[in-house]
Amino acid sequence: MRVVSLLPSATEIVYALGLGEQLVGVTFECDEPPRARAEKTVVVGGLDTAGMTPADVDAAVRARVAAGEDLYTLDAGALAALDPDVVLTQDLCRVCALPAGSVDAALAHLGCRADVVTLDPHTLEDVLATITTVGERTGTAPRAAELVASLRARLDAVARRVAGRPRPRVAVVEWVDPPFPAGHWVPDLVTAAGGQPVACRPGQRSAPVPWAEFTAARPDVVVVAPCGFGLDGAAGQAADVAGRLPGVPVWAVDGNAVVVRPGPRLVDGVEVLAALLHGGEVPPPLAVRVT
Repeated sequence: MRVVSLLPSATEIVYALGLGEQLVGVTFECDEPPRARAEKTVVVGGLDTAGMTPADVDAAVRARVAAGEDLYTLDAGALAALDPDVVLTQDLCRVCALPAGSVDAALAHLGCRADVVTLDPHTLEDVLATITTVGERTGTAPRAAELVASLRARLDAVARRVAGRPRPRVAVVEWVDPPFPAGHWVPDLVTAAGGQPVACRPGQRSAPVPWAEFTAARPDVVVVAPCGFGLDGAAGQAADVAGRLPGVPVWAVDGNAVVVRPGPRLVDGVEVLAALLHGGEVPPPLAVRVT
């Protein structure tokens, strides 16, 4: 079987299912595991945001969308040469990855009959279900069942640890300029970690809001986990958030690793959040307190 992944979270799922050798194509953002991008054919490119501020990135994305331009480019020739059996894609967010419609059109034009699997999770439960789906469509259903069971066992362990403890009010900032509150599965992570999510959009797409919405939510803790950034970028942006929400503890979290990508590492994110909310060792490469 030859698999092409058109989103980073799907690449993580593929490797978690032991399909690394079958994966032949990835995107320019597929950096986990690090060897994925180096060893596989990159079939999707996109905007190089290196050195850009969050405001610059937001402006560039809005300008392209307004002009009807694509945010991602599919190398149809490279895709055809790979002759995939399965292509993993999404329709959840055109800002985050190439939409499934573009993939279907390209494959039809190329005469490729690959099985296109669209992964569109909105909740943490949905994310676990996508692992099952990928397993079913790649002939690894037993492995997927084992992986999901192990992830649920870890979630159950966190639930037992935080049971009966006070639940702090937690606001997660997914983007800082303009500010975006947590959406989709992120509030579920907070709840699973023993917190009460506030200023959020559970199961829904996030949208920009005034900073006053975060202030009015009276958070006990603020977590800054910007989409597309690792811990260093999150820490720099968290310093600005701390200035806007004085007196509230602010944590920077590696959003790409454990918050915004809907893959197996979201359970790592629950464990990290539980540690910072209820005491425990927080892995330094994943989170750091800014205030």
